Amino acid sequence: MTTGQVPEPAIRVHGIVKSFKDLQVLRGVDFEVQPGSIFALLGSNGAGKTTLVRILSTLLKADAGTVTVDGFDVSAEPGEVRGSISLTGQFAAVDEVLTGRENLVLVAKLRHLNNAGAIADDLLNRFSLTEAGNRKASTYSGGMRRRLDIAMSLIGNPPVIFLDEPTTGLDPEARIEVWKTVKRLAGQGTTVLLTTQYLDEAEQLADRIAILHQGIIIQDGTLAELKELLPPGKAEYIQKQPTLEEVFLTLTGGTGGTTDTASMKHLNATVQARKETR
Repeated sequence: MTTGQVPEPAIRVHGIVKSFKDLQVLRGVDFEVQPGSIFALLGSNGAGKTTLVRILSTLLKADAGTVTVDGFDVSAEPGEVRGSISLTGQFAAVDEVLTGRENLVLVAKLRHLNNAGAIADDLLNRFSLTEAGNRKASTYSGGMRRRLDIAMSLIGNPPVIFLDEPTTGLDPEARIEVWKTVKRLAGQGTTVLLTTQYLDEAEQLADRIAILHQGIIIQDGTLAELKELLPPGKAEYIQKQPTLEEVFLTLTGGTGGTTDTASMKHLNATVQARKETR
């Protein structure tokens, strides 16, 4: 590739159609994902997000259309595609009987990689799980379990990773942990396609967002481009109130909040005053 040339998309989807008997789930889906970016596929339950991810990851065949992942055709070269991707589903696929480290070592050995122990230790460090590495995964919190699940999916350094609703069922602090992990992945050059039904998740993470509705992409663009589709709101002075997430994280001592020190002192004082009046 010469200087200034636009890189080939890491994922290219064109005209994908999929039906289950009389139910048409995908009706001609088109989009592209650039290398090293985070692409969010946004849609409500039943929009076809998981079906599309299963097609992209070779687990399901499309009725029509073409898909290339990392330069390989999903239909004609499924083996090469599988070697270039990793898929993390809606629920963490860790073995709870094993420790976090043992989970990672097991996957490394299944991939026939040398130095499985060193690979496991490196991933534990990268995902801030070193201290918990020798604990059974059954003792992990939801956020830790999801981070371990994503770490397992990165063994072998796949250039493309699919995250299917990665924060389903997680509490607010665990969701923020996963968001930080996803951002780090993209920062290291991994292409991330994630599906979500959470608007704030797409806002926080995605370089580009595609809205999947009734089996087609009805809009695709950056967050700024999507916001330009609506007229600007009327400017009014409104006193900013803390969000529920900020209140929750402040009260629980979480690290993901953005509440300033003065607000935290005010919140703590209010909580104490209410306790004293009871």
